[in-house]
Amino acid sequence: MQTMTPITTGSLFIVAAPSGAGKTTLVKLLLERDTQVMHSISYTTRPPRPGEENGREYHFIDIQTFLAMRGRGEFLEWAEVHGNFYGTSKAWLQAQMQAGHDMLLEIDWQGAQQVREIFPDAVGIFIMPPSAEELERRLRSRGQDSEDVIQRRVAAALGEMRHVGEFAFVIINDDLQMALDDLLAAVRASRLRFHPQRARHPGVFRFLDSN
Repeated sequence: MQTMTPITTGSLFIVAAPSGAGKTTLVKLLLERDTQVMHSISYTTRPPRPGEENGREYHFIDIQTFLAMRGRGEFLEWAEVHGNFYGTSKAWLQAQMQAGHDMLLEIDWQGAQQVREIFPDAVGIFIMPPSAEELERRLRSRGQDSEDVIQRRVAAALGEMRHVGEFAFVIINDDLQMALDDLLAAVRASRLRFHPQRARHPGVFRFLDSN
């Protein structure tokens, strides 16, 4: 049974990318430039990376807590990525959108499919690297992973990129500033669709309800 789409005035943006495509940097810059967009903070079972704080990048929880939340149906979407679990709080996200906030989810293609079942109007944006070779170079430049881990990440990235056609916008991150400009343009253009405009400006469209 399909869930009825919640009525909201805020838009929902889904940004996905393979590891090494530069998604985290682009999203950070987007949030700095467009203050109308709020970042949805997911729950994860992976340990914090250097510089990350609980409640800022993620809500860091243990596996038992995650599985309990999943069992209670608290997640809008959830996925297992590289052996770790990630999930988005359904109630919190809906409350923010009903309050008129534009929300941004950083999730993978599996999570995007789950979200579209409830929010079919969600705007999907996929960040692509300019080439597989550049992707591998970026992963190596981090200096954090072993050769085996790098090869697994490259293989996983190629699998993720095969789902690029499921997203409305595709941004190739070759030049950071150009990619940011494209991301900002996609967000702004999405707000001009009929349904978001009607929800945000009901008075302008009141004549449509007069017949």
